Amino acid sequence: LVGLPNAGKSTFLAKVSAAKPKIADYPFTTLHPGLGVVNIDGREFVLADIPGLIEGAHEGLGLGVRFLGHVERCAVLLHLVEATCDHAGKAYKTVRNELEAYGADLTEKFEIVALSKTDAVDAETLKSQMAKLKRACGQTPLKLSAATNSGVTEVLRALIDVVAAARQEREDANKKPEAWHP
Repeated sequence: LVGLPNAGKSTFLAKVSAAKPKIADYPFTTLHPGLGVVNIDGREFVLADIPGLIEGAHEGLGLGVRFLGHVERCAVLLHLVEATCDHAGKAYKTVRNELEAYGADLTEKFEIVALSKTDAVDAETLKSQMAKLKRACGQTPLKLSAATNSGVTEVLRALIDVVAAARQEREDANKKPEAWHP
């Protein structure tokens, strides 16, 4: 899970797993990465929540950059952008710029983008934020409200599909060819 502080990352983790992250309405509530096991459609994966990234994180501002090493091992990024922010497209680009500045090919990872906290805005704001986010990320973002459970299943299914494909790819790469017998 990546995003700005207060994007709903910890709330989402708590909703979809047995993890009990600290959740509060102020920035930098998450001080350490959190992990939770997610089960969807009989399949499991581990979801990692890191502290929010802010502009300048790659230069040491905030806490999130200290934990991006954990993200290097992830198969997919779930990038949450809150619907209640001033400009969803700018919020998305702030985090993407920090991921790029960090390096380690994080921007090359498969990314699922979701507009979070969709229950907290009116229909017109939601439409506007979705359009801004779509322009910024180049894909149609998913809509998510962990508070109302709206869109949660769709996001989890999108994540497990990518995780399953990555696992299969890794398994295929690790298979040793059978010994040839004349």
